[in-house]
Formats: sequence, C-alpha cells, structure tokens
Amino acid sequence: MLAKLTQQLKEMLQSIKYIQQDDLAYLSREMAGLAGRLDRITQLNANLYIDLVKQTAAKYADPRCIAAAPGQVYSQNNEDGIISEIFRRIGTESRTFIEIAAGDGIENTTRLLLETGWRGLWVEAGPAEADCIRNLMRQPMDDGRLVFVNDRVTPDNVEAMVEESGFVTPDYVSVDIDYNTAHVWRRLMRFRPRLFCIEFNGHYPPSLDFEVPYDQDKAWTGTTRFGASLKALERIGAEHGYCLVGCDIFGVNAFFVRQDLCREDLFIGPYTAEQHYEPPRYSAVAMRGHARHLPFADA
Repeated sequence: MLAKLTQQLKEMLQSIKYIQQDDLAYLSREMAGLAGRLDRITQLNANLYIDLVKQTAAKYADPRCIAAAPGQVYSQNNEDGIISEIFRRIGTESRTFIEIAAGDGIENTTRLLLETGWRGLWVEAGPAEADCIRNLMRQPMDDGRLVFVNDRVTPDNVEAMVEESGFVTPDYVSVDIDYNTAHVWRRLMRFRPRLFCIEFNGHYPPSLDFEVPYDQDKAWTGTTRFGASLKALERIGAEHGYCLVGCDIFGVNAFFVRQDLCREDLFIGPYTAEQHYEPPRYSAVAMRGHARHLPFADA
C-alpha cells in the first residue's frame, strides 16, 4: 500500500513539474512576443518624435544644418548621413579614416566608408568586439584596406597607433571612448583630418565648459559624469584650428571641420556650442528600420 501511494505521489509531482515547464515555456514565448511589440512601438515613437522635432525647430529647415541629415546604414544614429553630407560640401583627399572605439564592426561610423572604397584604422579594446571584427572583416584586413588594433587607447599610445597603421593623413577621425574622449582627441589633432566626429556630454548646458580630469583607470559607469561638454569641445577644437559645425539630432556626437574648409555658406555660424547644441535624446537612439547585415563580402 505504501509503495503504491509513493508511486502515485511521484507521478503527481512529475505531472506538476511538466505543467510548470509548459507554463514557463508559454510565458517565455508570450514575454518575447510582448518585448518585440514594445520594441517596435518604442522605435515608432522615437521616429515620430524626431520627425516632430525637425518640423517644429526652424534651424533644421536651413539647408546648411547638418543635424538631421538623412542616412543610417551602420551608424548608431544618423552619423552616416551627416558624414556623407559634410564631405559632399568640403570634398575628400586621402579617403582614409581612423575610428577610435570601433565597437564590434557591425555598428560604427566608418564601416560604410570602408564598404564604399575608403581605407583606414580601427582601434577597439573589447575582446568580444575584437573577435567579431576579426571574423567579420577578414577580407579587408587581409588586403590591407583595414588595419585593426585590439588595445586600450590612451593619450600616450594613440599617436603611435596611427603612425604604425600608415594612415597618417586621414580625411575623417572618430573618437568615442566615453570617459577620456577629449584627452585622446587632443593627441590626434596633429594629423589634421578634414573632419572629426567627437562624442560629447549633452547633460551639461551648452554654455558650460566642463571636462573630466584625465584618469587612465577611469571608465564610464553609466552616470552623467563623463567626457566633456559641448562648450569644452568647442574650445578645444578652436584652439587647434577646428570649427564646430553641428551635432547629430540625438545629442550624442559633435562634428568639427578644419578651419580652412569651413565657410558660412556651407555651415551655420557662429561655430559655438550655444548655436549647435542638441539635447541628449537618448531614448530615441535605436536601430531604426532593418537590422544590420553582417558579412562584409555581401555588401
């Protein structure tokens, strides 16, 4: 009798286990579906919000404004469109680039340049990102169009990285290392590119000159304290002969054109933070449209 009851209890517990597993699987499927629908709604709202911003602010109607330039293939925001539009105005020479913090190679500001005939240097410290780049970009690395350095960049080593790569006359340079961005940017000025794309800290008011002190051991911790304000970048750029010509509409990156290439018939003046500041619209930063395609050879 006891053996029979024990067996029945085991069968009941087993049934409960299966029911729980089925319920968990069902809930997981439902949650995944809801998350997908929420993501689509979030992206739709972000797109509508940005469209509304462009319609209500007069500066976006000025043809010299770069903030809302259309185009996003591999960039996180609309940097692809902004970069293309700026070079349409100022022209190119070497058609080479440098990207400091290139990510995984799937999403950055220079992959589109690489796929359209440019050559250049990527620097990225993350091991997982480096593995992705080596797999994804094997072809352009093998034929010399792309040099990749897997190392943490500092003001002390960045110039040597560029010199060793051979790309010492770049047309375009991007720096986005979160915490110490401006400190590394200063060391890249001597290469005199036509265009810089520099991450700025939009939390600080446009008239406030703020920059975190350099600390090689510091990294962004998710707070509002990182990098440099737009005013600080304006000052640094001006000290080295670069004009702030605008920011992306999401308030993430600032664009600096070399002074000899900058004219008010091409870009809106004055070239100040107060003129070109964009507030941080981070909630609108999302992959819009189709997913990035991975294989370089399929481009």
